[in-house]
Amino acid sequence: MIKFRAGTTLAFFLTLATAAPNAEEARQNHAEQDQDNWLTYGHGFGNQRYSALKDINTDNVKALTPAWIMQTGIVGTFPTNPLVVDGVMFITTPFNHVIALDAATGAEKWRYTHKPVTDKLCCGSHNRGLAWGDGRLFMITADARLIALDASNGKPVWDMPVVDPMSGNPDDLAAIRHYDPQHHEAFDRATRFAGNMAPLVYDGKVFVGVSGTGYSAVLSDAEHNSASTLGRPGVRDGLRAFLSAYSVKDGDLVWRWYSTAASGWEGDFVDKTAFGDALPRDIAAERASADKYRDAWKTGGGSIYSTPSIDTAHGLIYFGTGNASPGYEDYKRPGDNLYTSSLIALDVATGKLRWYHQLVPHDLWGYDASSPPVLLDLKGADQQPLPALAAASKSGWMYVLNRLTGQALRRSQAFVPQDSVMFRRATAAGIDVLPGAAGGANWPPSAYSPDTGWVYVPATDNATHYQLEKNAEGKDVTVLSFKTDAERAGTLSAINPADGKIQWQLKTSLPMMSGALATAGGLLFAGESNGDFIAVDARSGKRLWRFATGAGVNAPAITYRVKGRQYVAVAAGGHALFKFPLGDAVIAFALPDTNE
Repeated sequence: MIKFRAGTTLAFFLTLATAAPNAEEARQNHAEQDQDNWLTYGHGFGNQRYSALKDINTDNVKALTPAWIMQTGIVGTFPTNPLVVDGVMFITTPFNHVIALDAATGAEKWRYTHKPVTDKLCCGSHNRGLAWGDGRLFMITADARLIALDASNGKPVWDMPVVDPMSGNPDDLAAIRHYDPQHHEAFDRATRFAGNMAPLVYDGKVFVGVSGTGYSAVLSDAEHNSASTLGRPGVRDGLRAFLSAYSVKDGDLVWRWYSTAASGWEGDFVDKTAFGDALPRDIAAERASADKYRDAWKTGGGSIYSTPSIDTAHGLIYFGTGNASPGYEDYKRPGDNLYTSSLIALDVATGKLRWYHQLVPHDLWGYDASSPPVLLDLKGADQQPLPALAAASKSGWMYVLNRLTGQALRRSQAFVPQDSVMFRRATAAGIDVLPGAAGGANWPPSAYSPDTGWVYVPATDNATHYQLEKNAEGKDVTVLSFKTDAERAGTLSAINPADGKIQWQLKTSLPMMSGALATAGGLLFAGESNGDFIAVDARSGKRLWRFATGAGVNAPAITYRVKGRQYVAVAAGGHALFKFPLGDAVIAFALPDTNE
């Protein structure tokens, strides 16, 4: 479902930023060209995760060995994406501690120890990383705060509670734009929102989304017990997710965009996806109950799990949204549930919606668009460059869109097994669905290599069991679970965005929950949940090297250079929810130093 908002004009797309950036902003705007450093989550605003470094290549990667290993002392789910700025590496740990390291030796330079304002963490203790800009580091926390640290010493600069009035009233939102520790009554009345994505800094603003809005359980309960806990009614109500832009200078809220539409949440009541897949919906019943559940958008979900992408030339910011809430009681949310399970483009300066493409209207399966969109250029019908984005989803397809208009260009071949009838409603007896809520491409980022022209997608093959049960009202609700004896595996796929075809696919014994890194050395790096960190030939998919880290490699790798030496670094700390081995190590690899 592709839609434009009123006021979108050709002139908008041709508008360029007029303010001259300072030196740091210029570095950020061209981060992908800075091979010594890794300044943003995706090595540039396009989230391509490609480095032109090639000292480590297909010929010598077998000689790769650990240059240093640093243990944080904090064991837990550890998906951090390191940043490297002028020889200093910055990482986050579980529970939102931040550590600065010498990127060449792993020696600790400083440590920020986070002091939470509450120990009741709805959405887990893990964190995916930081943003850097204006000499500061920015992090959203599990206890619902956006914090700016001085990058030179780790001392807090400002600390903004991430809250929302949940009313839809602009006056209520205006009351929480500036946090005054002496007058915080409006913040105290508002609802707190946690997050774990790595923020992004651009044009004096730090962009960050919130998570955990689409399920009612507490994530720590699921981590201690079973992931199935997330698929049942729990102790929490659904929330209304949002992406916010805050001032880098003082943390003031500049704008906020909500994942669920206060007006038009129902959409067009479509019975098919944009690609023609039939959806098992009772449209007549949904329309009949629309008035009764007119305010469903207030708790409608739509979490934003991953770092956005930005097209600086056209002033657009892109990201995906999560499933609608409540997932298990879909009768309470009649309609398409805009803008959940969608790809979104906003005006980066104002937060105004420019276009959206809803992948799964009225999502019943948890088919989030949670991996960062990758910006790339293709050839159009006239052989001219066509600005595009590629986004892998939990449904098992990679979607390719015109990033200026949202027009769907194609979707890829399925990169994980899918049911022959893709979208099915649960039954009283229960059905097993592939890929399922934990399948396909989750939050781990894809990579794009301009050398091959392919996008590399890490993914999960794991069925989910969906079953109808009666709730207290006697209504059918869908409860999902993950069978303990269900087979699960992973895939790493090279996909050509020009035609959607899979070029090669590597299969792994466990779900691949790490992220991909492509380099000019012809290599693709990725982590396996069994603890192996691997390098494969980007053109053939052949494994060339592996290192057993001792814990699940469930974090994306980066590469950088210090004093002429190339390093590849990754966190090995596992994932509690999926029962992958836990640890606390960050490991930097390099070729043997011939000067030693």
